Amino acid sequence: MGADINRQLVLTQRPDGLVRREDFEAVDGKVPEPGPGEVLVRTDWLGIDATVRTWLSTAEGYIPPVEIGEVVRCSGIGTVLASRSDKIPVGAQVATLTGWQEYAVVGDDPMLTTVLADGADPLAALTVFGAAGMTAYVGLTEIGKAREGETVVVSAAAGATGSMAVQIAKILGCRVVGIAGTDEKCRWLLDELHLDGAINHRDDDIPARLKELCPKRVDVFFDNTGGPILDAVLGRLADRGRVVLCGAISSYNDRHKPPGPSNYLNLIARRGRMEGFISWDYWGRWAEITGQLGRWMDEGRLSYRAHVFEGLEHAPDALNAMFTGENVGKIVVRVA
Repeated sequence: MGADINRQLVLTQRPDGLVRREDFEAVDGKVPEPGPGEVLVRTDWLGIDATVRTWLSTAEGYIPPVEIGEVVRCSGIGTVLASRSDKIPVGAQVATLTGWQEYAVVGDDPMLTTVLADGADPLAALTVFGAAGMTAYVGLTEIGKAREGETVVVSAAAGATGSMAVQIAKILGCRVVGIAGTDEKCRWLLDELHLDGAINHRDDDIPARLKELCPKRVDVFFDNTGGPILDAVLGRLADRGRVVLCGAISSYNDRHKPPGPSNYLNLIARRGRMEGFISWDYWGRWAEITGQLGRWMDEGRLSYRAHVFEGLEHAPDALNAMFTGENVGKIVVRVA
């Protein structure tokens, strides 16, 4: 394939449930040319997040959905091949919205395109210093206001954002319980991330295990899943407990909206609070927050794990892996 060809995956139809290969088409487009204030980026890595699936539907979100015939929107890490920006030089490594394609033209707005330090680890940029780390930090400190000595429960705790959240909660001095989908993930949470407890939501009696592992109830619930797990934790909420709504991965592939949690009235009895958030609202604090995350990494208190898929053509498989529970840590696709 010549250097003037841009291999892309475009959306051909709205997925129903898990995505299928026929929901996308591989096309050979032209390598675009940057305009003023833009750079041409060769995509090296894609970071797969649950929000990619929401962008493929017509449901109302915080940014418009991907249209039929458009390249699938996705974050990534790439190398600048050409620049018409005085902010980003040729050769720089950047984090931006590359999409599912080999080459992308992006603007130099620092809210959308971040220049990485020389020699930076691209996978750390997609996890610790990307949306996962930002979301976990903001959710726990700003929305959940987790404090030392409190009990924090995190769902999808072995995923990209969840694994950041449980580690940050431990750093803050909390008692931390993670909920995951396999015994292997639970062992990782206990043995390597040193959580105080882990629950396998597929095999365990969740309410019984929450009662066992959270004898003083749950002060902060960082929720990535929604559904029955959210309902179970609501039933174990402590007085003045806070529920941080980060995502609802259990329902993103549903054909119809799931019923609301039956235990939501416990928010009244426990004087609790449930609040959703988008980490982009705090992107103006990116330097401050990533600086703190970097210090924790340097101290050996924060780490990441990546699940790598090889090749752009496997991006749909990588997206499905997030919902089938195949992954541990951040799902990424090596493109270049």
